[in-house]
Amino acid sequence: MLPISAAALASLSGAVGRPYRAEWSNDGGRTWSACSLQAGSAQINASRTSQTRYSGQATLTGVSDGASGINAISTNIRLWQGLQLPRNDPIWIPAGRYTVGRPRTTRTGIEVELAGIEDEIRDAGLPTARTIGPGAARDIVEGLVGEALPGVPVAWRPGVKPDTLVPQVLAEDTRWAVLSTGTDSSGTATGIVDALAAEIFADARGIITVAPVPTLADPVVWRIGRGAGGVLIEPQVEQSSDGLANVWAVTGDAGSGDSVIGPAYAWDDDPSSLTYAGPDPIEDPLAPERLGLWHVRLRVQRYTSAVITSLAQAYTVAQAKLADSLGVQYSLSLTAACNPALEPGDVIEVETRPGVWEKHLVDSLSYTLGAASMSLTTRTTARRL
Repeated sequence: MLPISAAALASLSGAVGRPYRAEWSNDGGRTWSACSLQAGSAQINASRTSQTRYSGQATLTGVSDGASGINAISTNIRLWQGLQLPRNDPIWIPAGRYTVGRPRTTRTGIEVELAGIEDEIRDAGLPTARTIGPGAARDIVEGLVGEALPGVPVAWRPGVKPDTLVPQVLAEDTRWAVLSTGTDSSGTATGIVDALAAEIFADARGIITVAPVPTLADPVVWRIGRGAGGVLIEPQVEQSSDGLANVWAVTGDAGSGDSVIGPAYAWDDDPSSLTYAGPDPIEDPLAPERLGLWHVRLRVQRYTSAVITSLAQAYTVAQAKLADSLGVQYSLSLTAACNPALEPGDVIEVETRPGVWEKHLVDSLSYTLGAASMSLTTRTTARRL
């Protein structure tokens, strides 16, 4: 969650003012100029599974279009949601830094589509295949980002090992694929951040961020209760097995003829889980039949990366991929008081039934600048029904 004071967090369900503001820049964010927003026009969407973490739309007023104004080539937009507590100055919380798409002049202003600045890294492709590494992940990632977005910082959150050695790899895919989850012509993964058991995205401040894959073991950042001050409508429960995997096998193979690393295995070993894979599906695959565990079903995924150089690294990646592919069987869609500091990947507690609290991971959220409510989609670990 973005920084927010305890007083501001406690005020979200009460009579708190919600001002908002916007800024634009045509020089890569070196200077910013204020502009206005048409009331109710700025829609913010944030999702862990989208190509850009933040996206949206807005109608800008008080600014012109063209080369010296809003355009689809050089313009970046920053949005801010304010919280106005009684007898205090507004607290400003960033709501995304965006590239501008399809600006359209109307009677009320300039309508724009907004996409996170990850798109600028994608568009700054590699003109030719190049050899990358060997070197520390920090140096390579920050170098690739800096070529596409000069002056934009890269933040490494706790839990990621930025000094991990990246071996020499041939980058023949897009720049973003090399950074994130790309593959070579043989299908072997070459994404640097993926091999760190992490994910890369532009956060709400427009900082390129490398963060661990979130899990339900992360600290709870917000509790949403029923009634006044909590969930505004009944949570809608949905079950799905899309993307489910309860066994992962991860291998490091640079394709150079050197020894293969692994595979390292990770599986759901919780007997109370709906996705329990058995006591040891690798060494003792017949245990479920022998022990009468008739409910056990295996869903196995494999992952091979040219960037994994040790068995410990392979095991860390396997654990991260397992955590990210469990829990999709039980999700919530709900509307709550708008908390603009909430981010995709945050862990919250939700009162799903009166007196029953569950930990959920936020997959996506959306809200309108100035509005009192927001929509959330969450998921939790699959469980016995």
